[in-house]
Amino acid sequence: MNSIDLPVLSSLPELPGVYQFFDKTGKIIYIGKAKNLKKRVSSYFNRSHFDSAKLRHLVNSICDLKYIVVNTESDALILENILIKKHQPKYNILLRDDKTYPWIVVRNEPFPRVEVTRNYSNDGSIFYGPYTSGKFLTTLMDLVKDLYPLRNCNLNLTESNIKANRFKPCLEYQIGNCLAPCIGNQTSDDYYANIKEIKKVLSGNINQLLKFLQNKMLQASKELRFEEANVLKERIRLLTNFQSKSSIILKSIKNSAVFTILQNEDIIAINYLNVSGGVVLQSYNMNVRNYLNEPLDEIFSQAIFEVKSRLNLKLDRILVNILPAFSIPELRITKPRDGEKLNLVKLSLRNAEAYINEIRRNEEKKNPNLRYIKYLEQLKKDLNLEKLPEHIECFDNSNLQGTNPVSSCVVFKGGKPAKKEYRHFSIKSVEGPDDFASMREVVKRRYHRLISEDKPLPDLIVIDGGKGQLNAAYQVLVELNINHIPIIGIAKRLEEIFRPGDNVPIYLDKRSMSLKIIQQIRDEAHRFGITYHRKKRDKQLELSVLENIPGIGKKSVQKLYMKFKSLNKIKQASLSELSEVLGKKTAEKIFNQLKNL
Repeated sequence: MNSIDLPVLSSLPELPGVYQFFDKTGKIIYIGKAKNLKKRVSSYFNRSHFDSAKLRHLVNSICDLKYIVVNTESDALILENILIKKHQPKYNILLRDDKTYPWIVVRNEPFPRVEVTRNYSNDGSIFYGPYTSGKFLTTLMDLVKDLYPLRNCNLNLTESNIKANRFKPCLEYQIGNCLAPCIGNQTSDDYYANIKEIKKVLSGNINQLLKFLQNKMLQASKELRFEEANVLKERIRLLTNFQSKSSIILKSIKNSAVFTILQNEDIIAINYLNVSGGVVLQSYNMNVRNYLNEPLDEIFSQAIFEVKSRLNLKLDRILVNILPAFSIPELRITKPRDGEKLNLVKLSLRNAEAYINEIRRNEEKKNPNLRYIKYLEQLKKDLNLEKLPEHIECFDNSNLQGTNPVSSCVVFKGGKPAKKEYRHFSIKSVEGPDDFASMREVVKRRYHRLISEDKPLPDLIVIDGGKGQLNAAYQVLVELNINHIPIIGIAKRLEEIFRPGDNVPIYLDKRSMSLKIIQQIRDEAHRFGITYHRKKRDKQLELSVLENIPGIGKKSVQKLYMKFKSLNKIKQASLSELSEVLGKKTAEKIFNQLKNL
């Protein structure tokens, strides 16, 4: 256990602040915020058990703590954010964003360029995005280029350089994509007027811009400036077409900002939506692994503050799906209960869910076995197993009205069939239809052999059947002194799960992955057993066809099968081929009898 004693904890103030945990080397390993320092810090050391190994390891590594008292919980949030960025403690959550998505940037320079970039920076440029839809981004950039002729060169177009005639117009000017401000053909005021309109388009203020352009077009027409009016008319047409292709979300909510947080197992996704003019212009995602089981509302506070900081958002109010634990400076937070605002929150949650699914898919591409491990971890939890059931074996009996009784054993490793390790068993010691005795025989034969050959035993045994078959198998495990292996039975009628000695079955959710895994293994054992039973039965029928021919004994039948392998090939054999195996007289009997079948 750590070296922090209880008197230190009891002396902590009941005030808002930030606390820091140090390890034995004096390094900060965790930074947290609290509305009540004494209550929050003490909670780490008052727990009798921990939900995760990582949290347990953190607490056991703490050798010292320091704290800073602040005036308000908002101040605690800000200070925590600053300290985490400075020290980057080992155990703090890491907020990852989708930086790979592109942005549109209006550069901070004379005669600004408008470009697509994947590198967000705080150089004074204005960034719009990120854009998760490449099609939308391309449409938006094409619109900007069609509306306004802009430069795309990297020349330093200062007023002194232009006056000194240091530049020459390029091909972009010749083909009409640029008005050549580099040689003074376009004034700074005219260029910046276009940039101002572009910013309105990128901000989603299209209705406002349309009204401005329509008034400007009418004015130009009244003053007989028809060429200018026609240019404005074309701009209005392009903007209207773009607006009609955009997805109008809510007609009554023109502008809004939404933050939502969603947890799926150990992944937490935070989504930010920017709606302007009823159109979703921006969707931004962050994710965090909640290894220390930190409260969701506290993570949400930190995430909102971080997104505002990274995107340099000027917000005064937001919609959320849950209320964050800490208030955020100068921000009014509302959790809608109904209406169109709630629909907007639900849209943001769908984006967060899609982002989590994307993370899962990417993880599974890198590690295809990750999905199976996740399913097995759930099975371990649902069956209360001590060990992850990576190696599972399942037994099933098959017989038809007591004839040709067989059993099958299928093996699953890492959640997938290990078909090379499947085994068939013909029942040897049991006469008649006795499922319990048959189960005892095959389980004993299987594990007696594994033990004698020093081969790995399974982590879980599944018996296809109810209490009778399960108890028969469990008795064998006790005899072999391997009853520490978990064993369950699955009854077909209600899909009940039984364990030895339990009168009440385990009922797993019909949609749960744990039940689906057990059913898949059970069904595979049944299929494998039935296939073997049919082959054995068909072979028995074939043998009876030959043995029923007068004068043909078992030895003759064995010779034929050693040569031809099957009844079908025996039927296709010529008389001379049969004679080579059995002699002419016996071969004629078989040849004539099979020809009449």
